Amino acid sequence: MGREIKLALVYRDMWQSSGKYLPRVDQLKKVAEPIIDMGCFARVETNGGGFEQINLLFGENPNKSVREWTQPFNDAGIQTQMLERGLNGIRMSPVGKDLRKLMFKLKKIQGTDISRSFDGLNNPQNLELSFQYAKEGGMIAQGALSLTHSPLHNVDYYIKLADQYIDKGAEEICIKDMAGIGRPVSVGKIVKGIKERHPNVLVQYHGHSTTGFSIVSSLEAARNGADIIDVGMEPLSWGTGHADLLAVHEMLKDAGFSLPDINFNAYMEVRSLTQEFIDDFLGYYINPKNRSMNSLLIGPGLPGGMMGSLMADLANNLKSLNKWLGKNNKALLTQDDLLTLLFEEVKHVWPRLGYPPLVTPFSQYVKNVSMFNVMAQVKGKPRWTMIDENTWGMILGQSGQLLGDLAPEIMDLAESQQRSFYTGNPQDLYPDVLPEFRKKMEEKGWETGPNDEELFEYAMHPEQYEAYKSGHAKKAFEADLAKRKAAKSAPSAATASPSVGVIQAMPKSLVINVDGQNYNVNIAYPEQDAHNNKKEASSPIPKNNGQATGSYVVAPLEGKFYLTRDSNDTAIKIGDTVNKGDTVAYVESMKVINAITSPVAGTVSEIKVNHGDDIEEDDELIMIS
Repeated sequence: MGREIKLALVYRDMWQSSGKYLPRVDQLKKVAEPIIDMGCFARVETNGGGFEQINLLFGENPNKSVREWTQPFNDAGIQTQMLERGLNGIRMSPVGKDLRKLMFKLKKIQGTDISRSFDGLNNPQNLELSFQYAKEGGMIAQGALSLTHSPLHNVDYYIKLADQYIDKGAEEICIKDMAGIGRPVSVGKIVKGIKERHPNVLVQYHGHSTTGFSIVSSLEAARNGADIIDVGMEPLSWGTGHADLLAVHEMLKDAGFSLPDINFNAYMEVRSLTQEFIDDFLGYYINPKNRSMNSLLIGPGLPGGMMGSLMADLANNLKSLNKWLGKNNKALLTQDDLLTLLFEEVKHVWPRLGYPPLVTPFSQYVKNVSMFNVMAQVKGKPRWTMIDENTWGMILGQSGQLLGDLAPEIMDLAESQQRSFYTGNPQDLYPDVLPEFRKKMEEKGWETGPNDEELFEYAMHPEQYEAYKSGHAKKAFEADLAKRKAAKSAPSAATASPSVGVIQAMPKSLVINVDGQNYNVNIAYPEQDAHNNKKEASSPIPKNNGQATGSYVVAPLEGKFYLTRDSNDTAIKIGDTVNKGDTVAYVESMKVINAITSPVAGTVSEIKVNHGDDIEEDDELIMIS
C-alpha cells in the first residue's frame, strides 16, 4: 500500500464558483447523508466566505443553517471546514477585533472544526489574530497561501510565506490556487519546500479548474507531500469549479496512493440531488460559461471563486455599454468581445496597482478598475476615471502593504486627490463594533441570540441582516426568481421576427404574486434595449423662463444607491451646500462601493432616489442648483 492521502469535498465553494447562490438549508440537510455515505471524504467544506450573506438574502437564519448543515458531519466524524478572510472576517470589508474573535468561538460551537484563513495580500500580520482566535475558540487554524503568478510571486516567496504563517500560529497550510493559475511543477516545489522545513505540518491543496492546470497540480502536490486534496464533483466540477472527484481519485490510485473507495450508489445520489437543486432554482443564477474551462484566464489570472459574479456583472455592464453604443450609432459588443477587453485590461492594470494577489476581495478590485477602464475607453474617455473607495483603501495601504510598486500615474492620482498613505497595522483602523450593534439591537427590541450569535450576524452583515429581519430579503429574492423564470419562458428576441410589431408584442412587465403580495416585474430584452435612447451623462435641469436652474448628479454606473457608506455617516439633505468634486452619495456595484461626486458647486435642491434603490447608469439622482 502506498502513502495515504485524503480528500475534501468543497461543497460550498462548488456553488460559489459556479453562480451567485448556494442551496437552502433544507436542501443542504438533504444532501448531507449521501455525502457521508460516499465514504471517501475526510473533510467537507460547509460554510464561510459568502455562505451566511446568501442565507440572509434567502431570508434564512445563517446560524440555524450552519448548525443544521454541519451536524450530520460532526456525528459521522467527518471534519468540517470554513473559509474566512482574515481582516474581513466573512465579508468583503474589514471588521473590528471583537467581531473577529466572536466569529471563531461561534462557528466552533455551531459545528465547524477547521478555519481556513487567508489574507487578500498574503499579509501574515493580518492573519496572526485569525490563528490566535481560531485556536482559542477550539478550531484548527489553517493558513492559506493565495497563489498568484507574477515576477514577484515565485516558489521561494511562497515557501518563506508558509514559514511566516507557521511562526504566527498556523497549524496547517493550504495551497489556495483560487484562479487555477499555479503552474503544476511550481505547485509541487512549493509543497515540497514546505514539507522539508515543516514535516509535521499538514498541507492541503485547493485548486480551481478554470485554466486546466488543477488536475496536474493535484498530482504534483500529492507526489511532493500534500496530505489532503480538495475536489468537486459532478455536476459542478471542472469549469470555474474544481477538479472532479472521480478523476482525482482514479489518478491518485494509479499513482500508488492509498485512499478510500467511493460508494458509487451514494455518489449518484449526491450527483442527482445537486442537479435537482440546479433545476429547482439555482440554475437561474449559474452562467453556462462558468461550466467551461478557459485557458484565456492564464493571462489575467482571475479566480474561479469570482467568475460566477463576474459573468453576472458582465451581462449588466454589456447591456449598459451597448445602450450607449447603440445611441451613438456604433457597433454593439458581444459578451466575448467585452470579456476579451476585460482580460487584456486586467493584464495592464494589475502590475500598476502593485501586484495584489488576485483573490477576494482584491481580485474584485482589480477586475472592477479594469472594467471601469474598459467602459471609459470604449466611450472615448481616459483610464482611471473611476476608482472605487475599496480599491483606494488597498492602494493606500489600509489593508497592508502591497508587494509591488504602484505606477507613477496612480501615485500622481492619489496626490491630486489629496489622499494619504497608511503604513501602520491595518487592524488599528477598524475599532471594536459589538457594543454599538448591541445597543442598536436593544433599541429595536431584537434578541442577541445564544452566545450572541444574532449580534454577530447583525454586526458582520448589517444591511443584509436588517433586510432579513424585515422580511424584505425573502420577498425580494422570490420576486427576482419569479422575474428570471418569467424571462426565460418568454419568447426570445433572438428567435423572434425583427419586425417592430413582434417586438412590441413581447411582454414588458408581469405582476408576480409572492406570499399574497403583488410585485410589478419589468422584463428587459438586451437586443432591443441596446437601441433605446437614454439621457446624456451631464443632465441639466430644464430651463425656467429661459434660465437653467441647476444640474443633476447622474449615476456613473448601475447598482444600488446609498446616501451613506455606513450608519455613522451623515447623509446630504436638501439645502446642503456642496463643492465641485464633493462626494454626495454612493453606488454599490460589482461588490464594491463607488463614490458619486458632484460635477458642479451649488445647493442640494432635490434628491430623486431613496437610500437602497436600484439605479441605472445616467439616472438622474440629485439636483444641484
